[in-house]
Amino acid sequence: MKLSEIKDHLKGLEKIGFQLPNGEMVKPHFHVTEVGKITKDFIDCGGKVRSETVINFQLWEENDYDHRLHPEKLVNIIELSEKMFKFDNLEIEVEYQGKETIGKFGLDFDGTNFLLTSKLTACLALDACGIPSEKPTLAFAEVAKGNSCEPGSGCC
Repeated sequence: MKLSEIKDHLKGLEKIGFQLPNGEMVKPHFHVTEVGKITKDFIDCGGKVRSETVINFQLWEENDYDHRLHPEKLVNIIELSEKMFKFDNLEIEVEYQGKETIGKFGLDFDGTNFLLTSKLTACLALDACGIPSEKPTLAFAEVAKGNSCEPGSGCC
């Protein structure tokens, strides 16, 4: 989800909810403790220099049950961050404290709640790694007769 999209969604909400990929909801007394821009400069395994920039939201929950973050307050935080850091309309990444470590999530919206979506790693230089992009498929008719298991042969 892009920064402009979350602002549009927030303007139509009375309350904010974040849902984890496993279906659990982030506790309603969460705070957005950071809104920032993260730039990662790196070299992939094929030697290509790359750069990636995202807007980062950090969700945090504590035992402060009296202060809920309302949509208009989050819009204000986002707009202040945009003025201060000159954000582009970038993708949003969300950090959230899991049981063992901080997780990084993508963001989507289902019309009611913001969905924290799973992120996956991938090789960015498959052409340089020698890993085939697709596994070859073989038809049974192509398998050599000596390597097949004939009915009644006792191999199965």
